[in-house]
Amino acid sequence: MEKKVEIDNKAIGQRIREEREKLQLSREEFAEIIGLSDYYIGQLERGERQMSLPVLVKIVNCLHVSLDYLIFGETAHNVYVHDAHNIYDTCGSNKDRDVKSLLNKCSPKELELVKKLIRTILPYLGKN
Repeated sequence: MEKKVEIDNKAIGQRIREEREKLQLSREEFAEIIGLSDYYIGQLERGERQMSLPVLVKIVNCLHVSLDYLIFGETAHNVYVHDAHNIYDTCGSNKDRDVKSLLNKCSPKELELVKKLIRTILPYLGKN
């Protein structure tokens, strides 16, 4: 007999909000990164709407979480992490590793946003 799986949109929305906040993204910034409206993101976070598979994929990629975690609140399998970007290297200062680790988690679109933010801020960081 097949087990029926209930999808809890409110719990999924809460996990989206928690993960977005861990990345210190406002709802508006998050919506811009994944190409959706902040109103729609708010509906998802409140559990008022169910998302399509393409939207789900955009969200998990942006938040750097697994589908298992987002849908069920836990990862069903052990996950092998391939360190293609040498995130876990041991050279450099702790601050350099922190920045490198954060940047290595970014998608190409997110990296463009980071570059845009840096370009905007640099003129205001004049030498004292």
